[in-house]
Amino acid sequence: MGIAFDFAPDRPEHIETILNGLDRYNPETTTVFQDYVTQQCEDRTYDCYANLALLKLYQFNPHLTRDETITNILVKALTVFPSPDFSLGLHLLPPHTLRPASMSSSLPAAGDAPLSEAVQKLTSLNTLLSQADYIGFWNTLDSDDLYADLVADVSGFEELMRVRIAVTVGQSCREVEKGVLESWLQLHGSDFERFIVDICGWGIDNTTGGRGGVVSIPVNKENEAKGTVVRENVNFDQFARVIKRAYEQPA
Repeated sequence: MGIAFDFAPDRPEHIETILNGLDRYNPETTTVFQDYVTQQCEDRTYDCYANLALLKLYQFNPHLTRDETITNILVKALTVFPSPDFSLGLHLLPPHTLRPASMSSSLPAAGDAPLSEAVQKLTSLNTLLSQADYIGFWNTLDSDDLYADLVADVSGFEELMRVRIAVTVGQSCREVEKGVLESWLQLHGSDFERFIVDICGWGIDNTTGGRGGVVSIPVNKENEAKGTVVRENVNFDQFARVIKRAYEQPA
């Protein structure tokens, strides 16, 4: 059985109580949820259900909206890709935030960007991740100081992203050229080897491969190639009426 959507192992008891009662719609709990988002950013935990509840409160009470909290929720959602959490959060935002900022207006300085521009930039990162364009993701992240400002509140953002990229690679590959994986993770040398061996538990063979070696990934239920045999048990009696109808004379 899969994990329930509203489950979060690190959720505090007082947040659990709010989510399971009518107080989740009480505007006075907005500050409680906002503090909880800050806590998630600091201690690297994640609670999608609580974050969506806060975005829903913002829908009902626009005057309580905090742009920084919204961007932090979206950034945290990026760290659990390829789950649909980012899209779920996006659909709870005001429509004007989903429109690209006017190209004719001057771009604000980092830290002063309107919410719409921040959402557009984070959406571009999510698109690159959904396309498995990890090189494009890192290049885009490094292309503008505004990206650094948006992810600054999320502790260990780059490390969390590398772990998620490694998870998706491990679900689809058995071997990856070392140079390719280095570019996907934006790690090189001893840092790359330490991440692959100590964190991922994979192996590195530097004697083979066209770009300095090959990273071998252990077999798991996702990357194991298995033939699937589909069997359908259909009794001949089930077709009796169909065959009989074929031989009946038209009226």
